[in-house]
This record gives sequence, structure tokens and C-alpha cells, in this order.
Amino acid sequence: MNPRNGTYRVLIVGGGIAGLAAAIALSRRGDDVVVAELNTDWSVAGWGLSLTGPALRALDTLGLADVCAENGFGVSTVTNGDSAGETTGTIDMPRLLGPDRPAQAGLSRAVLHRILREEALARDVVLRTGVTVDRLVQSGDAVDVLLSDGSRRSADLVVGADGIRSRTRDLLGIPHELQYTGQMVWRAIVPRPSWATTLCTFAGPVHSGGLIPISRTQAYAFLTEDGVPPAPLPDDELANRMRELMSGFTGRVVAVREAITDPETVVRRPVQTCLVDGPWHRGRTVLIGDAAHAPSPQLVSGAALAIEDAVVLAEELHDGDDVEIALTAFGKRRLERSRLVVGASVRVAELVRDGHHAEAHQLQQRCHQALAEPA
Repeated sequence: MNPRNGTYRVLIVGGGIAGLAAAIALSRRGDDVVVAELNTDWSVAGWGLSLTGPALRALDTLGLADVCAENGFGVSTVTNGDSAGETTGTIDMPRLLGPDRPAQAGLSRAVLHRILREEALARDVVLRTGVTVDRLVQSGDAVDVLLSDGSRRSADLVVGADGIRSRTRDLLGIPHELQYTGQMVWRAIVPRPSWATTLCTFAGPVHSGGLIPISRTQAYAFLTEDGVPPAPLPDDELANRMRELMSGFTGRVVAVREAITDPETVVRRPVQTCLVDGPWHRGRTVLIGDAAHAPSPQLVSGAALAIEDAVVLAEELHDGDDVEIALTAFGKRRLERSRLVVGASVRVAELVRDGHHAEAHQLQQRCHQALAEPA
């Protein structure tokens, strides 16, 4: 049942996008929230992301959509191009926040994390670093938690927001399967060309790529490499290797390619997906974000799902009187939407790999239209 004062003691495991958004959403409802983040320096993987319309809509309920757009680069169109960057088609994205606000926003991951942390701290969320969960024991109407530094906490609710390799999920014994798509995604920070005012994709002769503006001066180039094992490369080889993979691109894409010179501005990650196809909770512990559903990046909707999770979880938790009933309702609201994104993202990746770019773009457009519906 609800605590007598209508608020909860919440422990969130993981201080990424999902965890920080949940901390903000729950603290806005009056909950006493602690975030346990394993990284000691709040480092984030990857250089940039795109906050789609559903992400901005969810952020707007937290009062953060405008500050994110102002600190990034608002776009409302996807421009699909050939290997020279010449336009072959466009997709107008749904403007879910009205005609005077962008449909989506490119943004540095580090900037987004900073905005979320500052808002969490302003709402008296306790942020602990260098610590994660070691053991969870359901005890009546509470969860007894042993943290990795030996400290203990009792919480009314534990939220596992600790990513695709979730420790919380493992402790709960929730079945899952990580799928490697056979792809590596490359990202590099480059100066933003004056023509890059939309989300741009490039259909290369071998690999597909694109460019997303994340500020007035910067963009990030991305490239999907197909048919490679998930083995690491030395960091000092990353820039040269990414340029080599982009050698088939011509025209205005050449300047983008040649701007990739500093290995420290390049990241390379295997594309893995995951969907927990069943209950996302055990007792008073629930999974959100990539711990429950991790799509491939082809629909640029991973952040949207994570932030929506946070908002919906707070809604369900405070619209009812029983935590476990609320968590069941949360999972039912989120599962099919997540299944759509994960499944479609994998299918888009397959279509692009096989050279069926027009079909991939049509599927992307249908999915974005479906995701424009309320979460």
C-alpha cells in the first residue's frame, strides 16, 4: 500500500538517462529519491543523441524540453541522401510540442546528463557515485538493499535503471537475451557544416552513415559497419579506421569524413538489442530503460523510451494505492510500445544492410508516426 503520507522512499540503481529522468519524475511527486551510480565521474558512452518528439514530450512534462532544445540543435526533418550527400527524400517529423517548437533535438550526451543531474539536485535527489546494488531482499512492504560499499538501505521501491547489462535484472532473475546484430556503430564529433540543419542520412555503397547537428558549431557523424565480430580496436586506430570505412562517400560528405582526425573524438560500439518479454518487476523492484528494452540506434528512439518510462512509472505509482499493482500496470503500458521500437529498429538495420534504403525509410516513418501517439 501507499505510505501514509502518499510518498515513497525510492532507490534508483543507475544514473544514466532513464535513472536520472525517473529521479526527477518521482521527486516531482514528492518522493524521497536516492540514485546509486557506479561510475565515479558521471562519464557517458557516446558523443551525441537525438531527442525525438516523444522524448521531448516526456521531457516537457518534467519542465526540461526547452532547455534541452536550447542547449542542442532543433530539427524537424530527416533528409535522406545518397553516398554524395545529395537528397533522395525527406521525412517531416511530427511536431508533438506544437508548430513553434522543434520536432526533435540533437544534443550532446554529456550536456543532457548535466541538465538531468542539475535538475535532480535542485529537487533534493541524493546522487551517490562509485556504488551499485549487491543484494535485494523483499521484506514485507519494503526492499532491503545491500550496496557494493557495504552500506544498507530500506526502500519502498527499487528502480533498476542500470543499462543493457543490468545487475538489478540479474539479481531479480528476470529472463533476458542480448542479441548482437552483427553491426558496429561509429560516432565522431565534427564541426557542423552550414548545410547540416536536419538529421541527415547517407546511403553509402558499402556502409550507411549520417550526420546529426548537436549545437550551432558541432555535429556528430555516425556510421554503421555490417558483418563484423564484436571485437575491440585500439583507441589510437579509431579515427583512421572510420575514415577508411567512409572512403566510398563522395561530394559534400568528403569534408565530414576528412574532419575525423582525432581518435579521442571517436567511439565505436557493438549494436546489441534486448527486450524483456514479460513482467519487468519482482515485488517492489522494477526495470526501466535499457535494462528492460534496448533497441538498435536505427530508430533513434532509445532515449525516448527511457524518458517515457520514467514519466509513466511516476504516473502509475501515484495514481494507485498498491505498489505491485502499479508496477504491473506500468509494464502493461510499456511492453508493446517497446516491442515495436526494438523489433522495428532491428528490421530497419536489416533493410539498410541489404541495400533496401527506401523500404527502411518508409518503416522509420511509420514507426515515428506510431510513436507520436501518447505513451
